[in-house]
Formats: sequence, C-alpha cells, structure tokens
Amino acid sequence: MADIVASDRPRQLRASGRAFAQIAQFHPELTAFRRDLHAHPELGFEEVYTSSRVVHALKLCGVDEVHTGIGKTGVVAIIKGQQSGASCDSGRSAARPMVGLRADMDALPMTEHNEFGWKSAKPGLMHGCGHDGHTTMLVGAARYLAETRNFAGDAVLVFQPAEEGRGGADAMIRDGLFDRFPVQAIYAMHNWPAMQPGTIGINSGPMMAAADRITIEITGKGGHGAHAYLTVDPILVAAHIITAVQSIVSRNVKAMDSAVVSLCAMQAGDLGAMSVVPGNATLVGTVRTFKPEVQDFVEQRLKQLCASVAEAFGATATVNYERIYPATINSPAEYTLATRVAEQLVGVENVVRNLEPSMGSEDFSFMLREKPGAYLRLGQGEQLPDGQGDVIGGAGSRFLHNSCYDFNDSVLPLGAALFAGIVERSMPLA
Repeated sequence: MADIVASDRPRQLRASGRAFAQIAQFHPELTAFRRDLHAHPELGFEEVYTSSRVVHALKLCGVDEVHTGIGKTGVVAIIKGQQSGASCDSGRSAARPMVGLRADMDALPMTEHNEFGWKSAKPGLMHGCGHDGHTTMLVGAARYLAETRNFAGDAVLVFQPAEEGRGGADAMIRDGLFDRFPVQAIYAMHNWPAMQPGTIGINSGPMMAAADRITIEITGKGGHGAHAYLTVDPILVAAHIITAVQSIVSRNVKAMDSAVVSLCAMQAGDLGAMSVVPGNATLVGTVRTFKPEVQDFVEQRLKQLCASVAEAFGATATVNYERIYPATINSPAEYTLATRVAEQLVGVENVVRNLEPSMGSEDFSFMLREKPGAYLRLGQGEQLPDGQGDVIGGAGSRFLHNSCYDFNDSVLPLGAALFAGIVERSMPLA
C-alpha cells in the first residue's frame, strides 16, 4: 500500500490499543484506497477492478498467501502468526487455530448524487452501502497483522463478492471456502449511520432477519368492466388478500416473536384499458423472520390464507415462497469475544451490548450458518445540516442506500483495529 497517497487527511477518532495507534499512522493511505474504490463501483460477481486492487494491496502488505476466483470474484488472504497454535479465547480450541474475517466488496445499481472528487465515475452504479469502507478496513487489518503477527495460528481474510442480493457468501461456500480454509470462527461488521463514530453495537443472538421473497399468482376470469358479474375479478381478490395477510403477524404470530409480511408490488390489467377486467393478478413481497419455526409457520399460513380467500371469490391463488437469506445470528462465545475486543478498543460506555436486531438481511448469514461467529455494527453517523439527513439514520445522518450517502473515513482505523483485535484475542500468543 506504499504507493497510495491521500489528498487530504480525515478526522481522527480516539481509541485505545497498539493496533489502533499503528493503523492510525497509515490512515491517509486507507482513505485514499477507500475513495478509489468508491469512484469505481462494481456490481456483484463483477468486482474485477475491486478484487485486483485488493490483491495488489494485500501483496504490498506482505500477507503469506493470496487466493483469487473463489465465488467467481472473491479473494482470500492468509496471514500466519508467530506461533502455530494455542487455545482460542472464545473457548473453542484446535490443533491449528484459524479465524476468519470477512468484508463485502460490491456496490449498488443506483445513481450517486454527491459532488465530491471521489464520486462514482460509473453512471447508475454507487457504493451506497459502504462496502468500499468494509473492504478498506479489512485491508488495513491485513497490513497491521502482517507487520506484527502477534497471534498464534492463521488469520483468514475473506473479501466477498455480491452481498447485495446475489448471495456471494453462499457462492464462496459452495466454491469450497470452508473446505480449503477451515476456520473455527468467522467475524464481520457493517457500518451503521444510526450510531455515532466511536461506538460499536452487537448482541448475543439475531442481528439481522431472514429474507424471503413471495410471489402470489391469482387466476380469475377476465371480461368487460361493464359486465363485471360475468367475471371473476382478480383485482378484487388481490385486495382482500393484501388485507388478509396482515392478520398473520397481528393474530397468528406470538407477540414475543418478530415477523414482517410486506406486499410491495402488484401487477394486473392494462392502464390503458379502463373497462377490461383482467384474468390474472400478481402480488410480490417479502417476509422477514428470526426463528426458523416462525418462518415455517408464516409460509404455511400464507399459502392457506391466499388459497382460501381466492376460493371464496371463485378464483385460485398460488404462493411461490423463496427463501433468499437465512437470519444472521451471533453465537454466544464469539459474541463475548468480540464484545471484549470492542470494549478494550472504544471503552465499555461506547459499546452497545444488546443492540436491537434489524429486520433487514445480510448474506454473511450463510457463513454463520456454517461456522460460529459474530456480526457487529460500527457507528459512522455524522451530523448534517437540518433537513439533509434520513430519519432512520439518527443524528441527521444519511442512511444506507441513500444517493448522497458516503462512508465516513474517520472510522477506517477503528474498524481495522477491531478486525485485528479479534484475531489477536482469538489466537493469543502463549
């Protein structure tokens, strides 16, 4: 990374520990690297430029091994510690400890409305979720870990493609990620504009919900709008289904369990045909849950309810239920380890240990389904002038997927030090 020069220096945050102090020294280089990635966004499984920049940076950092083409455009780096093995602080042990760190690399198909010098150079593509920052923080951790090697075992750094709806984590797993690199645990983090810089959030269970796609196909009988009694109106059926499915969460799911059923799109008829009752209608939406048993129940109830409502009107309805992402659930031992690292880094008062789960989804869940691990949130919200922020972002900050969002470069050393600290605490020197 010695060839990277920053044009301006980002604001410095305060934190404790040798890792943060050392990484802060090359903060400007990390900033320049992050902004270069931001200017060159790429969609999932198309991260050719991004992965090449990552590989180049990793080689400059002096990692021991670099493996490419895992999950198409994914990259994995290996950094060997000073010793071959010791017991992991999380309570899990192995003859040769191996701990994974993961960052996502892909961008979004959206137009950026920022005007700074590193705005997207590709129309219709933008790093609107901060994956450029996640990648940079893991590169920063790689440099520190390769320079110091204050751990016993192997650090496995996973640069994952295609998190945004394309299942890149699952693709890497199916491509042999954990067969080739059998980590005992794996960790990841996501920037969070709703939290202030210098804060970290985590909990000991669900962090993100499972995401499922539902498609409801309604078949009626089309005809003339003036003679509706001769038709079976699928739009009327759809309207009743839209109302009825909201009873699933309010009346069928236990109050202490969480679920969301949202029907977000409908297609029926022709806007230019004011007097034609269509023969078919389609509803599309999503279901979000944390528990597998709740997920199973909602799927079953949806199919029963839609079929029954349609039958009452003389129509038919079928539900295609697709399970896209599982829930992102932290394992207890790894939660404890990551929390201790976070508290040492930013102080107990700046760590939210019982962070409220989000009904959003994250494909790191595929990795946590295979291996123990933890997923954290890194505060990055900044105060903006009144009226320029999103309500959900808190403190006037622009939230994820906003066309004026940008990753907060001041937290780069903090995230990198958090990654590095997890490795050092998981695999301590004897």
